[in-house]
Amino acid sequence: MKPSSNTADMTKGSPVRLILTFSIPLIIGNLFQQLYNMVDTVVVGNFVGSNALGAVGACGSISWLFFSLSSGLALGIGIIVSQNYGAKQFDQVRATIANSFYVLIFTAIVVSAVCYLIAPAALRLLKTPEDIIDDSIIYMRTTCLGIVAITLYNGVSSILRALGDSKTPLYFLIMASICNVLLDLLFVVVFHLGVFGVAFATILSQALSAVVSLIYAFKKVPYFHMTKEQLKPNFSIISTSYRLGVPIALQGSMIALSCVALQYVVNRFGSTVVSAFTITNRIEQLINQPYNSLCAALTTYAGQNMGAGKTDRVKLGFKKSIYIVGIFSAIMIPIMFIFGKNIAGLFVKETDVIELGASALRITSVCYFFLGMIYIPRGILNGCGDAGFSVINGITEVVCRLLFSNILTKIPKIGYWGIWITTGLTWLVVSIVCLLRYASGKWKQKAIRSKNQI
Repeated sequence: MKPSSNTADMTKGSPVRLILTFSIPLIIGNLFQQLYNMVDTVVVGNFVGSNALGAVGACGSISWLFFSLSSGLALGIGIIVSQNYGAKQFDQVRATIANSFYVLIFTAIVVSAVCYLIAPAALRLLKTPEDIIDDSIIYMRTTCLGIVAITLYNGVSSILRALGDSKTPLYFLIMASICNVLLDLLFVVVFHLGVFGVAFATILSQALSAVVSLIYAFKKVPYFHMTKEQLKPNFSIISTSYRLGVPIALQGSMIALSCVALQYVVNRFGSTVVSAFTITNRIEQLINQPYNSLCAALTTYAGQNMGAGKTDRVKLGFKKSIYIVGIFSAIMIPIMFIFGKNIAGLFVKETDVIELGASALRITSVCYFFLGMIYIPRGILNGCGDAGFSVINGITEVVCRLLFSNILTKIPKIGYWGIWITTGLTWLVVSIVCLLRYASGKWKQKAIRSKNQI
């Protein structure tokens, strides 16, 4: 087979063109993932039942914490690869890829074992209702077995993105998603395996995506062709992978924790407010996709250029990305103001919920630019190797959501509107913290030194 032509050198050419070209497949993939999640939910809810749907949902927050560790480590490995690729240290790229498998497989096995063992205790700690606890344990323990597969897939995908290829992981994602839905129907509708069938379908589709991505990488990508010397464990690379990956994983965990805390405040105001908050959350998840994709693109862009010693080009990418965020935000704000009721009406039929949701969208939409300004420096900082700042970033988000929500909602004239004001203020404060870190210039000293890793 011929080597893949999908890899891209982001150290030369138009930053805007490179960033947008890289981002578009990621946006499509994220939106496809959202669609798949909805289809999967429909299958479970309609063919297994509401209890099964509740059992699957009860595992969500715990599973996310475990899976975030693998995705964080994968991103850390991707940062090392991108910087070495930008520096034209191709032997080091191969050595990093070889050692990444030691990191990913070892971590995945440990996480999988821990997840399996603590599943009953963790679910009971979260007050999972007794009528769904057994199904929840079955689902969580079964999906734990797929952690190794999803970790390998995330690892290969992160490496490919670090090499400038964001298209190929999209193909694997689409394939796995379609496979998952088909297997859901087979195991649930035909074989009546219930919750176990849903979980089994998930791990089989994950295994398929892992196997196919590995076959592709080793046959099509020349950087996956390693020598015996490069295959030897390199503890410098391994330790750097953990140093970069763990803080990113912790950041994701803390953000999830802050959202759980905010949900607790929301629940105090009754079903109408909860429903409106659910609507705005779903819409924010969609708004997040372009920003999140831009962040991933900037991570690769900054990593490659940092490796090449082109800090001025990193700064240029930062400035151009502000224009991208500004244009997107300027488009979305009037859409939310004019069509907010129509958008909210897609989710519910109750007039009071629609009115509340539409007003809430107006509050949060004026802060979309600040949301985008979180992701720009975050992507730049991660790509440059300043991943340790992720922990500070995560703590800031937790503190803001806890502090603002508990203060604002207790002010009589503000009340439940404080929920959405909290969201906007959190975006503002976190963006300022990220921008201050970028402005400090400390990221310039965070580059990974290839010479110390061979």
